[in-house]
Amino acid sequence: MRFGLLGTGYWAAETQGTALAAHPEADLVGVWGRDSAKAQAVADRFGITAYADVDALIADVDAVSIALPPDVQAELATRAATAGRHLLLDKPLSLTLAAADRLVAAVEKNDVASVVFFTSRFQTPVEEFIREAVTTGGWTGARADRFASIYGDDSPYADSSWRKEVGGLWDVGPHALAVLLAVLGMPTAVTALPGADNTTHVLVKHMLGAVSSLTLTLEAPSLLKGTETVFHGTAGAVQVPEHSSSSVDAFGSAISQLVQAARHRAPHPCGVHFGRLVVAVLEAAETSMKESRTVTL
Repeated sequence: MRFGLLGTGYWAAETQGTALAAHPEADLVGVWGRDSAKAQAVADRFGITAYADVDALIADVDAVSIALPPDVQAELATRAATAGRHLLLDKPLSLTLAAADRLVAAVEKNDVASVVFFTSRFQTPVEEFIREAVTTGGWTGARADRFASIYGDDSPYADSSWRKEVGGLWDVGPHALAVLLAVLGMPTAVTALPGADNTTHVLVKHMLGAVSSLTLTLEAPSLLKGTETVFHGTAGAVQVPEHSSSSVDAFGSAISQLVQAARHRAPHPCGVHFGRLVVAVLEAAETSMKESRTVTL
């Protein structure tokens, strides 16, 4: 499958580009970025073509892999889907439900495959945990903590303007929701409150009665940084296993799964419809904080 890479930042080069260049079923042929000099640098690194026109790159490939801010991603992914190109996208799908809906409509109309890369969902131990947890059932709730920081320790995301603007809710929140929703099911109501260190506290009511809680920040103190997700119910309290492979390996799995989805025209569990559901919860949490009310989905 011929891929075009849209984006030139750290994640685009170190994860997506690296995984695409090494994948036996992917042919990385070109890159486009908003900064032409950075695009050329990425092109030189991988021995591919730097495109000045994004639509020209879309026209030359079978699929696009996008590593751009969510609002930019949603617009370009919609254009690519409209052109009949398969989509390998980053999370979150977009920053508004309206943009997510436009993208979903384009994917459906043009019958293209899509995969949204929630890192943990492409880690074998996490997927095995989800399958077993769904089979076990009896969960009354879960707790997901994402204490991260994009500042200090030479973080490659320290200058990420969209992360600074929307914070942990939209950046690390999707990772937490990707696991919570897979086990506990459809969300029906969302309540959220802001806390210290630009932390967002979210409660999600699920269709079968379980309630999950999320604590999310990108400005955690150094001694607090960490990730943990715990489900509780009739089976006791069970922690989701940690990642066991690198982001490059996980992205390689996402590439394989997109290729298979495109080959068989089969919807993927982490396709744009699931990505839209995650955006719906995030937007509801944002609305809840602004209006001091619970948002019903």
